[in-house]
Amino acid sequence: MLKKMSTDMDKHSSQMEKIPFTEMETFGVIGICGVVGNLVARVLMDHGQRVMGTDIHSAKNCPFLYTLKDYNSQIYLNEHPEIFFNSSTYIIPPPSLPKTSNLFQKIKDSPAQLLDVEKLLQQIHPNKPVICVTGTNGKTTTTTLLKHFCYSAGLKPTEHGFRTLQGNIDYIPPLQCRLKGDIAVVETGTEGNTGDLKFILDRCYPSCGVITNINPDHLNNGHDFRHYSLIKGELLEKLRGETVVVNGDDPAIWGLISHINYQGKVITFGVDHEVQGESKKECWCGEEITLKETLSGVGYYHCQCGLKRPTPDYLATAIQGNSFLLQTSQEKIKMEMGITGLHNVYNALGAIAVAHEILKIPLEEIKNYLPTFKGVPGRLEYIHQDENRDLIVDYGHNPSGVETVLRELNKTYNKIAVVITISSESGKSGDNEIMERTLANADFIIPASYYSRLAAESYISSGKIILTTEEPEKFREGTLGATEEQVVRGLEKGLECDADALICIGEAAVKYKEKIKIFIDSQK
Repeated sequence: MLKKMSTDMDKHSSQMEKIPFTEMETFGVIGICGVVGNLVARVLMDHGQRVMGTDIHSAKNCPFLYTLKDYNSQIYLNEHPEIFFNSSTYIIPPPSLPKTSNLFQKIKDSPAQLLDVEKLLQQIHPNKPVICVTGTNGKTTTTTLLKHFCYSAGLKPTEHGFRTLQGNIDYIPPLQCRLKGDIAVVETGTEGNTGDLKFILDRCYPSCGVITNINPDHLNNGHDFRHYSLIKGELLEKLRGETVVVNGDDPAIWGLISHINYQGKVITFGVDHEVQGESKKECWCGEEITLKETLSGVGYYHCQCGLKRPTPDYLATAIQGNSFLLQTSQEKIKMEMGITGLHNVYNALGAIAVAHEILKIPLEEIKNYLPTFKGVPGRLEYIHQDENRDLIVDYGHNPSGVETVLRELNKTYNKIAVVITISSESGKSGDNEIMERTLANADFIIPASYYSRLAAESYISSGKIILTTEEPEKFREGTLGATEEQVVRGLEKGLECDADALICIGEAAVKYKEKIKIFIDSQK
């Protein structure tokens, strides 16, 4: 099933000038406790090279040391000893090491040859099919489900192996796809800047791509929605002539394909489902499209410029709970998922389309694999249930993601309390929109993060806002909008609400879910 894709990879590989390393050389990797250094070391060892690693951190402060336990390498912690510099044929420093630093000068003065990460990526090719998944929402679930299909079909996908790290930006996907495995299915994200995705894709050599959706996010740099869409469109620019699998229910994606005049095979997926409401989304012609939403940001549309929803190649109909009827041009087949929610029907459709079209896995086999996938930790994850309420955490961190999660929960529960731990990457406008969409879909709202508290001030009169005893101190690290203490304070207030479901939403909620469990146990 991978023969055609392997041929394509050989075509890409032949265009690169590579200098083979010899077996007797030793590669010294500085910063083995960091993400990039850790991956560089494993990539080299997976390709049969001898590696020495070093880091100034102790084993206690080396968070990913467990990923190296099955490798045979010499690792020096707490220091960079002289034997490391004298015994290395090449030394690879972390990309972040300043060239003016004493350590960089020491590398230059050593008998070893300096080798940067960029040069290493040129010398070691992925040498396997690479599928890149991007989008505003659903990337992680789609990627993980597709890898589940691979494992079930007897293929080994590459895994970066970091338990607490999403790993979808900068050098992580390019290095991940060079690890040992039959295929690379990598999640590719952005920080909202032009070139973010291109940086990753230029180094991954993808043979197929997936775009889950494009909703407003990362708009705090003075950029508009079309600019953000073009960043996601960097995947299409890279894959010209190849195959892309896209959400045809999203006018931003379908319009983007027309806007850049994509030359390649496009496979669409979508649903036939009841309309949840109406919203507006900007078309590439400059007008606003009225979108009859099946899910936040996607649905049925037809712009006056002629842009309209295509008939999906992979269409889900008769959606009931975790089951749906899949229709393609060739067959109809009943599918049962091990996860619930309309958003997961979309995620499943994207993964199914790639597995069937690219990996050539028969739909009857996919039908058997799908129910055994039980979801991704931190995505609608139930961490406590009793006779009073269910306690859930979810990673949702942008307006459409939050709205999607709450809409799904409203189908099951009578009253919902929401602890918001988010700091929107779109700044004030994003925080306000998250608050507005939460107000429309929840009964009680506890703003646990500093920025959600600011957004809540305009809506105190709604009667839905419940404030913690102490005002949250200012804190922000990307979407990690709340500290551990702020999450627990918000949870404490949430437990006082007369609700049958309490959801803590945001990156901080997921990061501190073990602390949440400890707090819940202490209340028994």
